[in-house]
Order: sequence, then structure tokens, then C-alpha cells
Amino acid sequence: MKMWQKVGIGAGALVVLGGMAWYSISKANQGVITVQTGRVTRQDLTSLVTASGEIRPKNYTNVLGEGMGKITDIVVKEGDHVKKGDVMLHLENIQPGADVQAQQASIEAAESGMKAAGANFDVAVATLSQRQSDLNKAGLDWQRSQELYKEQLISKQDYDSAKATYDSAAAAVTSSQAQVDQARASREQARSNLEQGRAVLRHTQDVLRKTTYTAPINGVISYIAVRVGENVVPGIQGAAGSSILTISDMSVVTTEVKVDETDITTVRLGEPADVSIDAIPGKIYKGHVSEVGELAILRTSGQAAMTEETANTQEARDFKVVITLDNPPESLRPGLSATAKIQTAQKKNVLSMPIQALAERTQKELDEAKNGGTGNVTLAASNTESTAADKNTISGAFVVRGGKVQFVPVQTGISGVTDIEITSGLSEGDLIVTGSYKALRTLKPGASVKIDNSVPKTDESSS
Repeated sequence: MKMWQKVGIGAGALVVLGGMAWYSISKANQGVITVQTGRVTRQDLTSLVTASGEIRPKNYTNVLGEGMGKITDIVVKEGDHVKKGDVMLHLENIQPGADVQAQQASIEAAESGMKAAGANFDVAVATLSQRQSDLNKAGLDWQRSQELYKEQLISKQDYDSAKATYDSAAAAVTSSQAQVDQARASREQARSNLEQGRAVLRHTQDVLRKTTYTAPINGVISYIAVRVGENVVPGIQGAAGSSILTISDMSVVTTEVKVDETDITTVRLGEPADVSIDAIPGKIYKGHVSEVGELAILRTSGQAAMTEETANTQEARDFKVVITLDNPPESLRPGLSATAKIQTAQKKNVLSMPIQALAERTQKELDEAKNGGTGNVTLAASNTESTAADKNTISGAFVVRGGKVQFVPVQTGISGVTDIEITSGLSEGDLIVTGSYKALRTLKPGASVKIDNSVPKTDESSS
């Protein structure tokens, strides 16, 4: 046999052998799914609820217009620290000041009238006392005259004179009593006029006081809504010129956030929280939950969800949660955007696995897999395609054993940022499937798997 024939036969044999090997390998790998894996480990877990909101002072006041007038001077500016009683702005006060002066003069006149009426009353009382004494003396003389006249010791003329004197004294007492009553009435009228004048003075002084605005609390001027020359009107909600400025007491600073309704049940008073502020990057401020809202708020409109207009609205809802900062920096200003991470639970040295490894499967799918069916596992984190017939699901994880996977039901506890607590079903060190997402979606119990935990390559051209 020639050499070239031998070479050809050898090459053909190699091709046949290579094809057979390729076919064997491909058949062996048919149905094998490439997965990423991880181990069930023990670690410390912290359950967090993350919510966004803004910085707000615990105490603040909106200063509204109390009277009507034109602003002549604004003493403060935004960012100024003020103490209770500090002057902030002035209104035009010429007319109110004149009214106060006029009323003070009227009160002085009323006080003089009161003194005169009091003196007249005292004189009337003294005169009545004198007339009463005269009446008593005349009464005694008239009594003696009656006795003497019976004994015929005095004349009829003397008798009649004593009686006339007594009657005149009695009439004088009656007249003096009337004068006392009149003087008393005049005095009471003068007192009423004085009290009325004092009340009017208090009113005019109040009007004058309202032309000077002072700080009602200690704090920072966080907003000024008016300018010099503008008119202030009495505070009416939404009316122009009724809101003057806002004072914020930054001694106690809070973060008011909106927590999703699915998380609010885990938030409790006193729970610690880490607050980050967009305006101060890289800083984390400690705080604690000081208030948990009881009424749901519609996410888009901010209205209460239990009003007549919103009761049947099918819309996402949030709850207000207030976090008090333990040591707020002095540079904070109301309205700064903030994000809070509320620590709702913490456990030490617990059995855990990555959250993405948790899958759900119905009993029907498990039975189909045992019988060679094609049921697919649903990830717990993306269970949005379940039908009403598939509501009874079993949570579990795929454990790799002997090159195949088994679906093991598990009981879970708290969730951390990336891991979830396992309370039963798995043991420390178990090898579980953690990815890929597509593999977990299509993986079936009993499937053969190939482990590839290498870092996925990125497309540099798209970066």
C-alpha cells in the first residue's frame, strides 16, 4: 500500500474518532445547565427599611399677618438666628400711634371725672349723715313737746313749731338720700366710662403693637415671604400678604420620610436609623424613630387616604415616619433632601443565604418535576406572574448534590441588604444555586448542572 493511501486512511480514522468523541461529549452535556453557586453561611444580619424625605425642625412657626399696614422696615434676613422677643419687622404706625395718644387723653379726662363723681358722692353721704342727725334731734324735741303739751306746759304754737321742725328734718333726710343715690349713680357711670376708655386703649395699643413683629420662639429665619413696601393683611390661608415669614427651631432636628405601606408594619418607635443628607455627601447621621404615622397618604397627591374623596382610590400609599437626629450639624437647613435607613431587626450569627437564591414553587410544579414534567420555578423576588390557582407556593432553594439540584423547602426570618435568614431546611455549608437569573427561572428539581463561578465578562466596547 502506498504511503499516501496510509496517510489518508489514518486521517480518516482520526476524523471518525474525533466526531465520535464530540458526539459523546455533546450528548453527555445535553440538558446540563450552567449555574453559579454559593454556600449557606452564618453571619450577622440587619433588616433595614429605606425611605426618602426631607429635613424638618421639630418645632417651627409660620408668622402670619395680625393687622393691616405697609411694611416700612425688615430687620432680619434669612438664616439669621433670633431669640423670642427680638424685633423682626415694622409696619407703618402713624395712625395707630395717634389713636393710642388720643385714647390716653380720653382716659385721663375720664379719671378726672371719676374723681369728681367720687367727691360728690362723699359730700352727699356726709350731708345725709348730717340730715339724719338733725332728724334725730328734731324727733326728740317733738317727743318732749307732745308730753309737755299733754300736761299743758307749752302753748299750741310751740307744739306746732316742734312738729313742723320734725317734719322738715324728715324731708331733708329723704332729699339727702336721693342726692346720695344720684351721686352714686354718677360715680358708677364715671367708673363705667373709665373702664370703657381703658378697653378702647387696650384695643388701640394692640393695633399699635401689631405694627411691630417680634419672634415668638427661638430659632432661625428660614423663609421671608414679604418685602419692604408691601402690604400685610390679617392671616388668611392662601391670601397674598398674610404669610410673613417662617422661624424654625433647629435645636431639635428631624427627618420626615415616607415609608411604603409594605414596610410600615415593621417600623417601631425608638428604632435606630442612619440618615444621609444629599447636601452633605459622605456623612451618616445617627437618629431614632420618634413618630410613626397612623394614616396612609397617597403617594402622588399627598392627601390622606381615608377621606371621602380618596377612600376608593387604588394607588400606592405611604406612611409618614419622623426620625429625630441625635447630633445634628449646625449647617442643616429645613427642606434638605435626606434618605433614612431604619434598622427594624438585627440578629447575630444566624444561618443565611443570598436573597436571590430564594425561589418559590407550587406543589403542582413539584409533583410534575417528580413525574418528569416541565414545571418552572418562580423566583421569590419576582413573583408577579402567579395566577389565582398558584397562590399556595412553597419557598425554597436549589441545593447542588452529586451534580444535580434538589429543591429544598426552607423557612426564612429577617432579610438583610443582600442575604436572608434561614430558620429551617438548610445546613451550614450547603452548596446552593445563586444564579444566573435565567437559570433560576428555568431550573427544575433533578436537573443536571455545571458550576461556573467565574466573573462574567463585560463588553468593553459598550463601556
